[in-house]
Amino acid sequence: MFKITKKVSRIEITLEAKNLGEDYLLTIIGGKEHAGAVAVGMFDEKSRRASSSVITLPGHREEQLALDSAKRVSKATGKVSVVVAGIHVDNISPEEIKEIVSTAEEMLENFLASCEKLA
Repeated sequence: MFKITKKVSRIEITLEAKNLGEDYLLTIIGGKEHAGAVAVGMFDEKSRRASSSVITLPGHREEQLALDSAKRVSKATGKVSVVVAGIHVDNISPEEIKEIVSTAEEMLENFLASCEKLA
């Protein structure tokens, strides 16, 4: 299991990852935690390409974070990945959104680096 928490703006964001057999389940949550978007990533050995699909709950904006994260995990690991994203901050500013997304992406890089060390 992998877990990292960082303070960003007015909240803490946590990325937690665990194995589901050979696959991965990640949560990226913060503020008022919830499941705002769920994405599944996969890697096709034949084409050597990764793809992802997402379901977003109405009124939530975590779609791109979940979609991109699932694709990146599957591309880097060659495994199926499921990413649940749920970050909520009341009255969030555009600058805070950028900072939160940037931090979440950095945390994902830390996770992927830990996967490389295990391989």
